[in-house]
Amino acid sequence: MRPELLNPLFAEITALKGVGPALARPLERLKIARVIDMLFHLPTGWVDRVPRDELDAADAGRVIAIELTAVEYRTSSGRGPTRALAADRAGNVVALTYFGGGSGWVRKLLPVGEPRFVSGKLETYGEALQIVHPDIVVPPEQAETVDGREAIYPQSEGINSRRLSNFSAQAIERAPDLAEWIEPSVLERHQWSGWREALRRVHADPADAKARARLAYDEVFANQLALLLVRGEARAKRGRALAGDGALRARLNLPYSPTGAQSRAIAEIEGDLAQPRPMLRLLQGDVGSGKTLVALMALLVAVEGGAQGALLAPTEILARQHYDNLSRMLSGIARVAILTGRDKGRVRESTLMGLASGEIDILVGTHAIFQESVNYRDLGLVVVDEQHRFGVAQRMLLQAKAERPPHLLVMTATPIPRTLTLAQYGEMDVSRLDEMPPGREPIETRVVSDDRLSEVVEALGRHIEGGGQAYWVCPLVEESEKSDMAAAEARAETLRTRFGADAIALVHGRMKAPEKDAEMARFSAGRAGVLVATTVIEVGVDVPNATLIVIEHADRFGLAQLHQLRGRVGRGGGRSICLLLRGGTLSETSRARLALMRETNDGFRIAEEDLRLRGAGELLGTRQSGEAVFRLATPEMLGELLPMANADARLLIDRDGGLNGPRGAAARTALYLFERDAGVALLRSG
Repeated sequence: MRPELLNPLFAEITALKGVGPALARPLERLKIARVIDMLFHLPTGWVDRVPRDELDAADAGRVIAIELTAVEYRTSSGRGPTRALAADRAGNVVALTYFGGGSGWVRKLLPVGEPRFVSGKLETYGEALQIVHPDIVVPPEQAETVDGREAIYPQSEGINSRRLSNFSAQAIERAPDLAEWIEPSVLERHQWSGWREALRRVHADPADAKARARLAYDEVFANQLALLLVRGEARAKRGRALAGDGALRARLNLPYSPTGAQSRAIAEIEGDLAQPRPMLRLLQGDVGSGKTLVALMALLVAVEGGAQGALLAPTEILARQHYDNLSRMLSGIARVAILTGRDKGRVRESTLMGLASGEIDILVGTHAIFQESVNYRDLGLVVVDEQHRFGVAQRMLLQAKAERPPHLLVMTATPIPRTLTLAQYGEMDVSRLDEMPPGREPIETRVVSDDRLSEVVEALGRHIEGGGQAYWVCPLVEESEKSDMAAAEARAETLRTRFGADAIALVHGRMKAPEKDAEMARFSAGRAGVLVATTVIEVGVDVPNATLIVIEHADRFGLAQLHQLRGRVGRGGGRSICLLLRGGTLSETSRARLALMRETNDGFRIAEEDLRLRGAGELLGTRQSGEAVFRLATPEMLGELLPMANADARLLIDRDGGLNGPRGAAARTALYLFERDAGVALLRSG
């Protein structure tokens, strides 16, 4: 249960003075629904108010703070501005210019002959000086209440930075003094203040790097502690040792020998499975590095050990792809079945009975395979593909699906930067596939301006006339399936006009599953030369004869996604080509992204560059699983803070008595404060 002293922070934002229904909506757009959200809505910049006794044209462009006295008013007819001409002590004059709303309220604010303390951005207007809509106009005796440095907050229509500053001050008032959870030597080394004082400082002075680093560290520390608690809990549970005798694996008819990296990963997994404590292992590998073979071997070890295995895929397309591959490779060796959300009636009943009786050795499917109605006779291993869609909370749910917690192997679609691996999967051991199977040629990548579209279409025609197949990926128009669908349908129509209806298959996210399957089957069987698609083909499509991919508006995609899409080709022998169509005007980031894609096929390098290029927030925003990773720590900070926080969290668990010692009690509060649900769930369960 959340400690009572944190309750004021988890109250709704309307608990703050001045926040009514009218302001709740703009605050909601900023993801501020509770007091704690306001507390962690940190300023991103600041305005320095330069104090002046006299006006000076040399200050144009600066925000100045000065005592002025209105001497006369000039109003325009109609909707024109109101100008109060105001003088400093030396008689220099500036026009204080206000637009809209008439002159009455301005005259009340700046009565002629009465001095006022004024602050705003000084500008030149012809030969004259002016300040448009001064930020501050108060009586001189209130000048001391105006901060020399004012924080600037990320804003939304309907609420300005000044009001956000007021609300953050109220939120800080509600923040309790909390016992210290950071190891004393870490605090001393960095000369950090306490948690509440760091909050006060960063809201008062956004340039305070020490205060900002302290808050970021707190968040990262809570993240690492939660993951270590999950790991400790999983390791403490008694699982079952699955020792395979190799009999089923010996019957596999593989067309090639595993790479050194595959053999190493398989050995690591086999070693984990032979232990009574449940495996928690992350398998990282580049596109095409052979993760599926490693997963297949792991599943066979489980079946050899007398247990069942489950393979969870994020999409139906990928689940069916896995099912087709496993059924083919394991024909006569193990019994494989599939279960997705669309399986109904007798087919579903038959699968459920086969699972419960143990007739089915390996089940492939989407999240449907973990519904309450799905019961396994003896689930020993779960393999999760495309881990980015499957967060810590879901990983913990798997523990409940078997009498004893199953072993867990998760696989990433593309490599993840090292810092993010620690941030998102800190409770897991890691295996890396860092070499490609023999015979895979690097994919040749070219960047082409979209004004050469007609040439690309001609080249596509020559490619399919020669018996080749191709993908055409349509742009992300905006974050909407509907607009993606419209773009894909329009492109398919133009290509059908050019090449004939039968030559073009179309797949997008809004199609019904049977339609999608039929189009995919047509393309896989070679009856269609081109598959026009949205990013639904990002994973799980494997057609070796497809050796050309065209990606429209490639500048709108992130690096990891471009690399993942490119991996749809290069799956057979011979040369494959990826054409990245770009728009006319490119940002520096887009230009760097496309240049890197042209330069390298190395997914591990691309992952690190993706983190560097995207900068704060974007890469770690909200994962598709819905888990926000960090709000206060930016990717730039993670390289330094993550290893430090990981070591600190381990020290707390190994040396300081975990959550039961004095520092542990404070750390328990930190878990609730930063809403690290995995750790908090363990606290709730005891």
